[in-house]
Amino acid sequence: MTMKISHWPVLALLLGGMVVVIFATVLPPPCDSQIYCTGELLKQVQGAKLFSDDKHFVDMGMRASPDVILERFQRLASSAPGGQVPKEQLWQFVNTSFNPPGQEFEPWTPQDWHSDPKILSKISDENLRSWAAKLHLLWKRLGRKIKEEVKTNPELHSQIYVPNPVVVPGGRFIEFYYWDSYWVINGLLLSEMPNTAKGMIENFLDLVDRYGLIPNGGRVYYLRRSQPPFLTLMMESYMDAQNDTAFLQKNIQLLEKEYKFWMTNRSLEIEINRRNYTLNRYSVQVGGPRPEAYMDDLEQAACLEEGPRQTLFADLKAAAESGWDFSSRWFVGSNVGQATLTDTRTSTIIPVDLNAILCRVEQLLANFHGMLGNTEKAQEFQNIVAQRKEAIFAVLWDDTVGSWLDFDLLTRTRRNAFYPSNLSPLWADCMTNPNFVERVVQYLEKSNALSFKNGLPTSMEKSGEQWDLPNAWPPLQHMVIEGLAKSSSPKAQDIALQLAKDWVRTNYAAYQKYNAMFEKYDVSGDGKPGGGGEYEVQEGFGWTNGVVLQLLDRYGSQLTSGAQSKQRFTWNTLLLSGLIWSTLMR
Repeated sequence: MTMKISHWPVLALLLGGMVVVIFATVLPPPCDSQIYCTGELLKQVQGAKLFSDDKHFVDMGMRASPDVILERFQRLASSAPGGQVPKEQLWQFVNTSFNPPGQEFEPWTPQDWHSDPKILSKISDENLRSWAAKLHLLWKRLGRKIKEEVKTNPELHSQIYVPNPVVVPGGRFIEFYYWDSYWVINGLLLSEMPNTAKGMIENFLDLVDRYGLIPNGGRVYYLRRSQPPFLTLMMESYMDAQNDTAFLQKNIQLLEKEYKFWMTNRSLEIEINRRNYTLNRYSVQVGGPRPEAYMDDLEQAACLEEGPRQTLFADLKAAAESGWDFSSRWFVGSNVGQATLTDTRTSTIIPVDLNAILCRVEQLLANFHGMLGNTEKAQEFQNIVAQRKEAIFAVLWDDTVGSWLDFDLLTRTRRNAFYPSNLSPLWADCMTNPNFVERVVQYLEKSNALSFKNGLPTSMEKSGEQWDLPNAWPPLQHMVIEGLAKSSSPKAQDIALQLAKDWVRTNYAAYQKYNAMFEKYDVSGDGKPGGGGEYEVQEGFGWTNGVVLQLLDRYGSQLTSGAQSKQRFTWNTLLLSGLIWSTLMR
């Protein structure tokens, strides 16, 4: 196997069949801000642990220009022993120089919200219908509009200005996030809020136009990393709902521009059986700790030399780009079960789901160009789709296991571990053989993932990270359910229905207990939110609400809250008891 790495400051060697990646230089900082992204002020504030969450500081707006604040800090540091400002003085400095997070937003109510979307009438269970109405209401609570002042004075904020209002995930995530927004937009469209959905898509198109990529989230410290590329799929959802050909025509080039970012900066060639295949990975070209998790990263890298330290920082950012931050999925070593975050090597793994998503993007670009009458472009992308399917089959399909598996560039082997993402080519319609469906169903059954009655676990490894057992995440549930449901296999469709029942019941049970929707759930207990990782479980929650609404839209006549079925059982039991008693009395 050989590999070609584009636009990455590394030295790649092939030694004894193993690819060894060595950083040639210390990588550049993620953005130019000496306050939000790098520099002594950031280092001292985060090092002092003024806030329980490192994200708090880098989300604060400035009360004066960056130059003025940096000058004040330098004066403070120059008078302190060893240049280290005491914690009390640092606390006072931050409170007088910065505003609390969240002040970049102004009150906003979506104008296209109304109380009775058609989806509610499709839900048979009265309790689920009432719950869906409350989820529909949550769009108001999660809606945000950025103040014009952020546009006028961008240097005072880490917030990236976008012109249209957004729906945020919730909790500590008070800005937009890229792949979260795909399921948010799907939910908004089911809630008959097309203007809000279109506005969010326009924001993302604007970001592609400005930066050449869509950042991980709406902050400047995210600008050098993206997230799974769902923009073209967002356009698909909007077109299915609105058939707005003029909007598509206006923006097709920006959809291609984002696709080219992934193919230019996140692709490599792999030689298998003397043939080269192009596939993609997550890979962020930035050293240094993540600003929003500064101390976590420093502590993880504390025992490493400078070269491996920068490699780890880059791979932690690549894991954040994947959306799976963090998971044993990205750990390397002979015993993954004993590995830790220090063993994260995201950029050395070819992920199944990223390539499935890009396969669907390529097919959609072919379809969109066909709709617009761009015949040559449509054919060009059809050829690319065919190449992608061949590459996914050759590199990621494991015929022995009967599923697609992530590929390890270091060992040149597929990683035989279960993740729901292994099934993503089914969801993406990215298969070279329709018989794969039955094989994948058998793989799913053998994995023991179906033995959990509260959702599909993210992995079978209990590492303590949030993208591992016992956590289950909404986007993965939806991708697996949709992939199985739209197949021609009755068995796959039955499994999809059961998974939908399990997931809706879990979400509903948690809502009844906590009056909240969570970003993730625990498969080991009914109605229990997930946990683990770098921060406490967050509530809100954008993509969770969107996934539930999509499942209620597909299966609304077949799902129950559990309460009605319990009542039926009680009533039938009473009837049966009455008959027995009557018989005995005779």
